[in-house]
Amino acid sequence: MNTLTNDPKTLVENSIGFLKRMGMKVLVMAPNHVEVMAPIAGNENHLGTIYAGALFSIAEVPGGVLFYTTFDANRFYPIVKDVRIRFLKPVTTDVTVAMSMTPAEARRITLEAEEKGKADFQMETEVKNTQGEVVAATTSLYQIRRINHGKDSDGQA
Repeated sequence: MNTLTNDPKTLVENSIGFLKRMGMKVLVMAPNHVEVMAPIAGNENHLGTIYAGALFSIAEVPGGVLFYTTFDANRFYPIVKDVRIRFLKPVTTDVTVAMSMTPAEARRITLEAEEKGKADFQMETEVKNTQGEVVAATTSLYQIRRINHGKDSDGQA
């Protein structure tokens, strides 16, 4: 992470070199809701459409961003367990992805992670072009894990 700034948006946009190089931008970073964008410029494939890996990346990253807007990063950390993507149509414009979670779902996940040490949650996303058409869709399985702060796997100090 870039420790020169405390701005969460700047941290997200600059903490992973690959995402920075692809030009990912955070459009909205609010409790329980995030929106991110990737430009076509610099992410084109041999056909002039956005490279599949860029579409995958921009579809996967909102789960991590959502974690930091929704959960306590001093108590938990996120991982990605599975991402399934369906490429629906070629895209020749910038793309955006939005992801939201209800406060009730966030509470459920937090309580489970506090009790069991981890909690899974599934998110559905749609990658959209600048005309609002869905160009790819994902089903992703994320997990938050409790930080044990010096305790072993049984929670003992």
